[in-house]
Amino acid sequence: MIYAVIVACEVGFWVVLLAGLAARYGLRRPRLGAALLVCVPLVDLTLLGASVLDLRQGGEADFAHGLAAVYLGVSVAWGHSMVRWADARFAHRFAGGPVPSRPPAGGVEHARYQRGQWARHLLAWAVGCALLLGGVALVGDADRSAALLGIAQTWTLVLAVDFLWSMSYTLWPRRAPARREGIDGSV
Repeated sequence: MIYAVIVACEVGFWVVLLAGLAARYGLRRPRLGAALLVCVPLVDLTLLGASVLDLRQGGEADFAHGLAAVYLGVSVAWGHSMVRWADARFAHRFAGGPVPSRPPAGGVEHARYQRGQWARHLLAWAVGCALLLGGVALVGDADRSAALLGIAQTWTLVLAVDFLWSMSYTLWPRRAPARREGIDGSV
């Protein structure tokens, strides 16, 4: 059941996000669009509620519950930036907004961007692990919640590798791409 709720919440996230952006830019109803965009976190609360309900009813804490915790952590850490990303593209495409900026491709700015992404990963890990440990406490039985602890351990290892990867850009920055000149000499 939890797998179906995770899939439904992921679909729901994009449906509510697109509905909000369509209302804002397609229907020219910015207040309705903002109200719909504010509802995006309600999708996450639905997943949290379904997971807690399943565990409280005696369900064994398995990989699906761990995946739900990871999903929620990632949603907290990257959800707002995903909404901003989509909003910038809709504004450009449908409302004459500026061309959305891209992440830096090299140099010190790229290294700073990578460190920021790792900080978001750290936030996702902290939220997700808090939910995983909360699930362990809710179940109250180490045998029935071993999967949650395993996911927390694996995620901790992934976070450490990601730290090393993102810090490598600080120690050995990627070179910024060379600027290309057009045929007429313009940049």
